[in-house]
Amino acid sequence: MSTFNGRVGPVGLPEWDRCAVMGVVNVTPDSFSDGGHWFDTALAVKRGLELTAAGADLVDVGGESTRPGAVRVDEDEELRRVVPVVRELAGEGVVVSVDTMRASVAEAAVEAGAVLVNDVSGGLADPAMVPVVAAAGVPFVVMHWRGFSADMNSRAVYGPDVAGEVVGELRQRVDAVVAGGVDPRRLVVDPGLGFAKNAEQDLALVARLGRFRRELGLPMLVAASRKRFLGRVLAGPDGDPPPARERDAATAAVSALAAREGAWAVRVHEVRPSADAVRVVRAVERAAAAEGAV
Repeated sequence: MSTFNGRVGPVGLPEWDRCAVMGVVNVTPDSFSDGGHWFDTALAVKRGLELTAAGADLVDVGGESTRPGAVRVDEDEELRRVVPVVRELAGEGVVVSVDTMRASVAEAAVEAGAVLVNDVSGGLADPAMVPVVAAAGVPFVVMHWRGFSADMNSRAVYGPDVAGEVVGELRQRVDAVVAGGVDPRRLVVDPGLGFAKNAEQDLALVARLGRFRRELGLPMLVAASRKRFLGRVLAGPDGDPPPARERDAATAAVSALAAREGAWAVRVHEVRPSADAVRVVRAVERAAAAEGAV
C-alpha cells in the first residue's frame, strides 16, 4: 500500500505540497534510540509498514548505527541487514530511501527499489559513492559531516557563527558532489544535527534553518529526532535527560519549526506527532495566504 500522494520532479526527487515526513527503520542492534527493536527483516518490514500507516511519506532504512562512539559494521553485514528490507518495503509500494555511507550498499538498495540515497557523510566516507549515485540517477542527501562516529564529538569546534561555518562546509561538499557528476537538481542538504555538534551548536542551527535553504538554494532534510540536544533541553532539575523515546513531542516541535522554514522533509522515529505537526503548519500557511489574497 503506497502513501505517496505527491509527485516526482523532473529528475526524480519526490515532492509533496508540504514538508514530508521520513520515518526511520534502524536494522541495527545498537542505534541510540531504537537499536535492536527491528533487528530482523520481518520486524523491520513490519515497522516500515506501521510508519507508513501512521503517516510517513517515505521510509529510511539503515543498517549501521551512527550514534556517537559507534563502531562500523562490515560491508557484508550491512548488505544483509538492509537489502531484504528495502526490497520488501518497495514491493509493498512504500517510498524507500537507504541510509548508508557505502557505495555498494547504496547501489544494491537502489536495485532493490530504493529511490533516494541518504549518506550522512555526503560521499566523504566512500570515494565510490558519488560516482554510484551519479550513475544511478537518484536523489542524494548530502549531510554536514566532519568524521566518523568514533571521534566526531572531538570535532565539535566552531567559531561564533556556527550556522555560517556549516553552510560554508556544506556548500563546498555540494560543489564537489556536483563536480563528481550528480545532477544538482537531485540534491538535498542536511545540516547534520548531532554530528560533530554539541547541544548549544545544534540549537543554534535549528534557530537558523532558513539560512540553509536560502543560501544553498536546495531542498533541506532536518533530522532532529530524539537527539541529545533535545534531551538537554528537556532535562529535569537533576540535569538528567529523559530517555530517547520520551523526546517525541520535542521532536515534533522541531518538525514544525523545520516545516515553517521550508524544509523538504523531517526524519523521525515516531511518525504521527511530526506528521500532525507539518500538516498543521501547512494549514496555517494556506490560511495566511488566503487572508493575504482578500
